[in-house]
Amino acid sequence: MADHVDTVLAQWARQRPDLDVSPMAVIGRLKRVVAALEPEMRRTFAAHGLDAASFDVLATLRRNGPDRPLTPAELMRSAMVTSGAVTQRLDRLQANGLVTRSPSPTDGRVVLVSLTDKGLALIDGALPDHLATEERLLAALDPAARDGLAATLRTLLEALEDPHR
Repeated sequence: MADHVDTVLAQWARQRPDLDVSPMAVIGRLKRVVAALEPEMRRTFAAHGLDAASFDVLATLRRNGPDRPLTPAELMRSAMVTSGAVTQRLDRLQANGLVTRSPSPTDGRVVLVSLTDKGLALIDGALPDHLATEERLLAALDPAARDGLAATLRTLLEALEDPHR
């Protein structure tokens, strides 16, 4: 069965048969997949009063455990955003009582970010719904196809994120 990307590739093949447009088959589909996933994910986050950025910070803190607060720099690396973006996220989350920022007991220049009880309850309530949304979105793929796709995407990401590339 042909999809929109197949149509685009066929059009390019007719108009520019001298070019190899096969990369568009992957990149075009990745872009369309992301465009299809994002509204569904936003809807799930919104049902919990969150956006993707807030969910990302709360989930990062949660998976690190309550006894392992993170610095804003560690959150920045985990979330792959700028320090300014992390600061804005933390300001909003702290204003909503979801995280606290406190000085490190070993180095007063370092700030540590932790979930509050309210933040923990929120992320623990949102996570099952988030996973259910992801499960629903991936329902067309059987476990072997998911594993294969995950492995292929890992290989691509490793190459793209390699600073020596």
